[in-house]
Amino acid sequence: CLCAPQALKQLPREQVQVATKFGIQQYAYDEGTGTVCGRPEYVRACCEASLRRLGVDYIDLYYQHRVDTTTPIEDTIGELKKLVEEGKVRYIGLSEASPDTIRRAHAVHPVSAVQMEWSLRARDIEPEIVPLCRELGIGIVPYSPIGRGFFGGRGVTEQVSDESNLKRHPRFSAENLEKNKHLYLKMEELARKHQCSPAQLALAWVLHQGDDVVPIPGTTKIKNLDSNIDSLKIKLTEDDLKEISSQIREEDVAGGRSYTSLAHTNWNHADTPKK
Repeated sequence: CLCAPQALKQLPREQVQVATKFGIQQYAYDEGTGTVCGRPEYVRACCEASLRRLGVDYIDLYYQHRVDTTTPIEDTIGELKKLVEEGKVRYIGLSEASPDTIRRAHAVHPVSAVQMEWSLRARDIEPEIVPLCRELGIGIVPYSPIGRGFFGGRGVTEQVSDESNLKRHPRFSAENLEKNKHLYLKMEELARKHQCSPAQLALAWVLHQGDDVVPIPGTTKIKNLDSNIDSLKIKLTEDDLKEISSQIREEDVAGGRSYTSLAHTNWNHADTPKK
């Protein structure tokens, strides 16, 4: 974020948790061009560049944004471990990493967080990734917990702008979006029962998956930020969670969960060469 350095200067550094990533090199969603790099020299160069841009001495949580399947994960994490020892990084994170990659990375240096897409309509991490993270004591950071805005009404009650990358997302294509509208209508009905918005209920569902789960909903509007914060007030019982999960099922969603051009970088394709 271009305003991050200015914002950080206004607050005591110890009161701010800075998380950022490295790994994807100038990816073009529409063309499917770009590379993922986890080579040690690139890891260090990216970290140094981020420190300069942010105007800070250290990064609290530094993620590998996508896994470089041509570089042993031990080499990538080995360099991150050096950055931790040098005080430039405090905690290490992975994003869209396979179970084997997570386990091997954690053996080199403790991984503090794994960032994965997780929402009512993106639940493929539940059988393997979630149990593994809990076995190893790794926090889970769900991105797109509101279904990339779908449960906020994107594409149903409000248009997706022609400039938005979502226009190229399989689940927001005209044909699939029409098929998926019934899920939003079900969510509206459930939300009325819980006296909240569909987006708040979707976020509350993710928040109720465990104390080790910290979702990161994105927004550019203060009103949505306030609404997201208010989702913390929603209390769901086990029966509520079961009802919501049974009504909104991933197998009923039309279209893949990732941009087609990024699908090959998802966690189930993220093993690296053996060291």
